[in-house]
Amino acid sequence: MAIEALTVDVNGHALLLSAERAAFDPILMTLFIADAHFGKDAVFRARGIPVPVGTTAESLMRLDTLVATHKPEAIAFLGDLLHARESHADETLTALHAWRMRHRQMRLVLVEGNHDKHAGALPEAFGVELVKEPYRLGPWALCHHPQTVDDAYALAGHEHPVYRLATRADSVRLPCFRFGQRSGVLPAFGAFTGGFEVNGDVRGEAVYVVAGERVFNVRN
Repeated sequence: MAIEALTVDVNGHALLLSAERAAFDPILMTLFIADAHFGKDAVFRARGIPVPVGTTAESLMRLDTLVATHKPEAIAFLGDLLHARESHADETLTALHAWRMRHRQMRLVLVEGNHDKHAGALPEAFGVELVKEPYRLGPWALCHHPQTVDDAYALAGHEHPVYRLATRADSVRLPCFRFGQRSGVLPAFGAFTGGFEVNGDVRGEAVYVVAGERVFNVRN
């Protein structure tokens, strides 16, 4: 089944919201990805928590799907590209390097997040531009921490937002995009990231949840 991308208007500008938990600007030809947390599985294992191998590879496969679908000229990571210093394990860096070699012409920008400060930068050979928040790109102010920025619409991560949908018998927490008047937050891209429930915080905001291969609006 094809992965859905829903086109929405954000402050007068089109964004395609992907069920792969990323957003694409078709004018700037740029993918926005928040909180990839690459290497988190390696961090867990290094700290004695026996989690399965392969979450970084799975995330990179999803990133390949996004690249094949949208053909971006650039990817902007909204912070927390790596999870921790142990993310520099050979298995993680080898997988990231192989992905980078497949997309060596693409511009990669990383807005520094709190985990990036502790993890340390990738080697220069990876060609990732490290910038501070807020970083202006077209109509957007790219951030890691949710905030408002004068004369721009802020896109951020950090929060790992999820929205709870409930029936009388059951409920489910789904990753979500949330957009207010001056700022928006993208869902976490990576695995093992958990989520912060935003149901009580989204008054007056538009919320789009990711359910399998679909993205759909639950609040206007």
